[in-house]
Amino acid sequence: MSVPLLKIGVVLSTMAMITNWMSQTLPSLVGLNTNKLSVASGGTADRSTGVLPANPEESWQVYSSAQDTEGRCVCTVVAPQQSMCSRDARTKQLRQLLEKVQNMTQSIQVLDQRTQRDLQYVERMEVQLKGLETKFKQVEENHKQNIARQYKAIKAKMEELRPLIPVLEEYKADAKLVLRFKEELQNLTSVLNELQEEIGAYDYEELQNRVSNLEERLRACMQKLACGKLTGISDPITIKTSGSRFGSWMTDPLAPEDDTRVWYMDGYHNNRFVREYKSIYDFMNSDNFTSHRLPHPWSGTGQVVYNGSIYFNKFQSHTIIKFDFKTSVISKSRQLDYAGYNNMYHYSWGGHSDIDLMVDEGGLWAVYATNQNAGNIVISKLNPNTLQIVKSWTTNHPKRSAGEAFMICGTLYVTNGYSGGTKVYYAFSTNSSTYEYIDIPFQNKYSHISMLDYNPKDRALYAWNNGHQVLYNVTLFHVIRSEQEQ
Repeated sequence: MSVPLLKIGVVLSTMAMITNWMSQTLPSLVGLNTNKLSVASGGTADRSTGVLPANPEESWQVYSSAQDTEGRCVCTVVAPQQSMCSRDARTKQLRQLLEKVQNMTQSIQVLDQRTQRDLQYVERMEVQLKGLETKFKQVEENHKQNIARQYKAIKAKMEELRPLIPVLEEYKADAKLVLRFKEELQNLTSVLNELQEEIGAYDYEELQNRVSNLEERLRACMQKLACGKLTGISDPITIKTSGSRFGSWMTDPLAPEDDTRVWYMDGYHNNRFVREYKSIYDFMNSDNFTSHRLPHPWSGTGQVVYNGSIYFNKFQSHTIIKFDFKTSVISKSRQLDYAGYNNMYHYSWGGHSDIDLMVDEGGLWAVYATNQNAGNIVISKLNPNTLQIVKSWTTNHPKRSAGEAFMICGTLYVTNGYSGGTKVYYAFSTNSSTYEYIDIPFQNKYSHISMLDYNPKDRALYAWNNGHQVLYNVTLFHVIRSEQEQ
């Protein structure tokens, strides 16, 4: 029995190695190994979206994801370049995959033939072992003394063979596993053939049209991602310490990428000089600037620079002025009817802050209060060219109780104060004409905020904090809605 036992041991060892190879290597060869899924690495960091793929032209990449409160998945996608969408390249890859699967199919057929042959041998041995066990039981029952010596020999041999029975059962299970692999490969080959036929049914132009359509949908999705709900404000970053206790500073959100000029206005009234720094670097490290003289002094700290012009509230009036920096002339002026001015409805810190001009992803806004709305905040969307009111919303929040305010994605966010501990606690959405009370911590590092504005290009809050020019990064939560939900 020594030779058959040795043969069984070799067969079992071979089967163990083959089974291990099939379970670990086969899924990765056919692209089914889910453990290989990983986040794209080697990219560049981005403050608003996380990590970009190192080679976005090679494949579709998911590089940002989150969940909303209802468990809906939120993600950002980068599409591959059109040059990679080649029917020939895809067909070549599919053909290589098919050849690889066909090679594996042939190998498994050979393995299956060997397994079946060895299995027949094992089954014959199993019958012999069971017959031997039956004879052994008969001898044990009779207890005949004349065959005691034979009984002992048979018992010893049976004890030697008994451990092989569970091993044989495991061998049969391995044979079934090989059969399952064979069936799965047949199914996979069939699917790949169907896919190849489907790809072959489309011409190149049709494929290009499908890709272009998908890219348009993705661009629309990315535009929706440009806006979101405020969920967090970072710790302050002090850019510079200069000027008086009150003032404003800003950059132009519509300026080209290479235009990083900074605009600086010290004080809240009876001043008409605006400083222009060539870059944020110059603003931080030097006093080199160009001075612009406005035709009228400004009121408050609610000025904005937008598309090359500065918009400000003329001192001691409810007039809004658009001043073009290139031509150094007033390109438009208009009265904001019924708006309080001259410290009638200021923010809680005072400073003639009756009319606050703001910019967000949607354009130009004016935030003020009127007698008609009992001193509560009014939000007006302005046409930046004509300064006419496009639409207005009335809120239930008293303007004098607000510390400061800013607009993000059509929502007005209001702080509960301007000194000491501060938070953003009130939000009014112009998209839904509804409000809610929120609780977003906001660090007031230098204890007196007299200007707070959002820049949609930087996705940052610009603040004037007791003679310090400060930046805050913001966290926006994005929700992608389908066309049916809009």
